[in-house]
Amino acid sequence: MKELIRSLVEATGPSGYETQVRELVQTSITGLADEVKVDALGNLIARKGKLKEGGKRVMLSAHMDEIGLIATFVDDNGFIRFTANGGVFPVYLLGSRVRFLNGVEGVIGAESNNLRDQAPAMDKCFIDVGAKDRLGCPVSVGDMAVFVRPYLDLGDRLVSKALDDRVGVAILVEALKQLQDTPNELYFVFSTQEEVGTRGAITAAYAVDPELGIALDVTKTGDTPKCDKMEVTLGKGPTVKVRDSGMLSDPRVVRWMRKTAEKAGIPYQLEVLEAGSTDARSIQVTRAGVPVGVISIPCRYVHSPSEMVDYQDVVNSVKLLVALLSERIVLEQQ
Repeated sequence: MKELIRSLVEATGPSGYETQVRELVQTSITGLADEVKVDALGNLIARKGKLKEGGKRVMLSAHMDEIGLIATFVDDNGFIRFTANGGVFPVYLLGSRVRFLNGVEGVIGAESNNLRDQAPAMDKCFIDVGAKDRLGCPVSVGDMAVFVRPYLDLGDRLVSKALDDRVGVAILVEALKQLQDTPNELYFVFSTQEEVGTRGAITAAYAVDPELGIALDVTKTGDTPKCDKMEVTLGKGPTVKVRDSGMLSDPRVVRWMRKTAEKAGIPYQLEVLEAGSTDARSIQVTRAGVPVGVISIPCRYVHSPSEMVDYQDVVNSVKLLVALLSERIVLEQQ
């Protein structure tokens, strides 16, 4: 899966501009699904299997988009002001390099060079693409950019921009490859615009009308020095989400995921995320409501240009997902 992950994270796909990522996924799943289509918002939806007795219609969702920046103004000296496209943290801005969709690259600077102990606010930052004036600037208002950093393979630790959520995309692709038979009708949704409000998942869930929803996304960890307290550690397995700021997982789904992992001998962790949410939030409240759960991949430095995941957590996420989907799904009451 490493080559797949690398190709996905090196692709450019800010929210609303996921075409390059979608084309990579389409190529990767050729011949694996019974039906593949692209909807009006750009979601790629791959159906596998037909309902058999006792089976369920299940929507699986991982988002293709990444956080980015959008140009709002170019001054007379060719410096570009910008705003966020998704959840960009100012602490990661100064000195970062970015690439616009037209290929132009630049570096982020700030109005004062005397900032040593605090991050400048976004409205005090600018992008320098080497232009000498406004007319010579190859960037226009409305142009999108993403962060640029080299992909790093540190053995079991992988580092890159856009692991949120291209790693979830890779897990869905690999699960689609490994699934041999299932009594369930499965809809693998590679969604758009998650970072700006889980918008793709809203329309996809309405169209699929699932009986059960599972999102694949990253989550924070609590294993770095003096970080916020959180019972999630890199390398100890995927997490089964209990709650985040946008949704509560259905307790029946949580029990089913835990029971399946324990039966298969797959390591897992429990997750309570205090800030942030996933596509599951939108799936849960579609139409008359859907029971949902989330398999999260522990990730350090989320929403930075250098996110980090553990490869064994990724492999175990695939194992858990395949185990969950291979058999008839029974959601037991407590």
